[in-house]
Amino acid sequence: MDKPILSKQAFGDVDMDSIDYNKDALFVMESVINNGSLEDFSSIRKFYGDKKISQTVISAKELGPKEVNFCCHVFKLQPQDFIYPIKKYPSAQSTNYYGA
Repeated sequence: MDKPILSKQAFGDVDMDSIDYNKDALFVMESVINNGSLEDFSSIRKFYGDKKISQTVISAKELGPKEVNFCCHVFKLQPQDFIYPIKKYPSAQSTNYYGA
């Protein structure tokens, strides 16, 4: 397989034809885990394999707590396996939408 079959959902305005799926593997994995569909996730598992994903995703800088928990469950990882601190979501209480 030359490249995984992925939806545009995971990549926003990125030109998918410009992605090097081997060189940009971490970017692809982060994008799919954060924004992709279940079909996208299945496609990267078939393309990269669970071992490569689990070894690569621990270097991700852009995963939130839900995404890290998901990866831990699927790939039998622990949160402390991740190299970078888990990205925190702002709490609803601290967000002031009205500028007051």
